[in-house]
Amino acid sequence: MRADRVFAYGAAAGLLGDQLLGDPRRGHPVAVFGRAAGAVERVLWRDHRGWGALHTAVCVGGAVALGAAAQSLVRPSRTASVALTAAATWAVVGGTSLAREARTVGRALEAGDVGAARARLPHLCGRDPQALDADGIARAVVESVAENTSDAVVGALVWGAVGGVPGLLGFRAVNTLDAMVGHRSARYRRYGWASARLDDVAGWPGARLTAGLATVAGGDPAGAVRAWRADAGRHPSPNAGPVEASFAGALGVRLGGTLSYGGRVEHRPVLNREGRSVEVGDIERAVRLSRRVGLLALGVSVAARALLRGRAS
Repeated sequence: MRADRVFAYGAAAGLLGDQLLGDPRRGHPVAVFGRAAGAVERVLWRDHRGWGALHTAVCVGGAVALGAAAQSLVRPSRTASVALTAAATWAVVGGTSLAREARTVGRALEAGDVGAARARLPHLCGRDPQALDADGIARAVVESVAENTSDAVVGALVWGAVGGVPGLLGFRAVNTLDAMVGHRSARYRRYGWASARLDDVAGWPGARLTAGLATVAGGDPAGAVRAWRADAGRHPSPNAGPVEASFAGALGVRLGGTLSYGGRVEHRPVLNREGRSVEVGDIERAVRLSRRVGLLALGVSVAARALLRGRAS
């Protein structure tokens, strides 16, 4: 079976598996990778960029090598190749868990239980929940849904289209390492530099595809394009900016502004200033938009894989 068809069938099956089953409660492959990366960090950590770059190379290179070895092993069997691609896709995408956590916070807010919403928010993002009121929590959820649509779904499909199973595993490894060591704390400012920069590079195509698809799948294409063009570049993240701005325009809401991470207050630019304030009901709208973007990304990625094969042949 041709490689593009293996990816098409496997990625579709893996995305369907994620929608039907979600992430496993125990023994998730990403959690296993995280524990392995933590073990490598305990051996290599130094307050130095070079040692951090080595950590990144060992962990990401190991994930890519594992994917390449597995893909080579099953290549003689069409069924096994599709099954491996499906398993890898299911392991690395997280759209269902993202939607589940967002809706859990939304239900708590709808019930007026701000305390429960604050307790659940850390499962979704790194904001300081005690610093947020109900509207602030709703805004944080919508922003997290937007950003993680790129990180947890679209980006993985893009790299799967480019590199098959090694691309899927490699992207998730990069994204996971950034979450572990890529933030600017005293411990990781130097050591996590390589992981953070690699995540910026790996996330670039998926973020632009996510933003573009949000303009197509949202309720206000013109508003999404306008917000993307006007505000994306003002965001401190080169990848979160386009995604959050396009989601803001598509949903007709304002995102960004003052927020708090780990006791550190950040004053971020407002995205889609012409929009209204986020309301609790916008959480469900954001989740539905995320679902539509994910399905469209599957189609684009399958088409791109076929195009790449055609040019190579």
